[in-house]
Amino acid sequence: MNLPSNSIIHTGVTFAGPYQIGGFVIIGETPAGSCPGTVETHVGPGALVRSHTVVYAGNRIGANFQTGHGVLVREFNEIGDDVSVGSGSIIEHHVKIGNRVRMHSGVFIPEFSVLEDDCWLGPRVVLTNAKYPMSLDAKANLMGPVIGRGAKIGANATVLPGVVIGAGALVGAGAVVTRDVPPGAVVAGVPAREINRIGNLPY
Repeated sequence: MNLPSNSIIHTGVTFAGPYQIGGFVIIGETPAGSCPGTVETHVGPGALVRSHTVVYAGNRIGANFQTGHGVLVREFNEIGDDVSVGSGSIIEHHVKIGNRVRMHSGVFIPEFSVLEDDCWLGPRVVLTNAKYPMSLDAKANLMGPVIGRGAKIGANATVLPGVVIGAGALVGAGAVVTRDVPPGAVVAGVPAREINRIGNLPY
């Protein structure tokens, strides 16, 4: 639990147990509009936060949280136990992440997304939350996707705002998901369409 001299843990951050912090890490960065040290951050036991990661204040993070290098976690997220965030990934604010969620390298999770227990996001998966990004009321109408329990999203896939990926579904690599995916469905393509069912796959 030695803190490298070039890393910072701000006032208001509490760890519930042992942790490992890499170099050039910042935990408890003050969100815009808040006063330093006034927003609490809670991290469960067993955290492993690798170098150049920044975690803003206001997060509630469960046990065994792990990051790769250069991860950004914005403020006011709820993150469960045994969550892994790959190098170069970004989690924006007001995101809900369940237990045992795995995000590989370069994943982008925008505001108001929900990732349920046991879901898996491959490298460079992008979730989006603004249906009309340049509209005058875009910020007031943000809606993140919902990734259902145990769903898997292949590398380089893009999920549009408000789309619900059903429990246990599989999204193929490079797909662009423009509408809800039923539980247990296999979808692929641009735009993504159902091509199979999980129960028919040979594993």
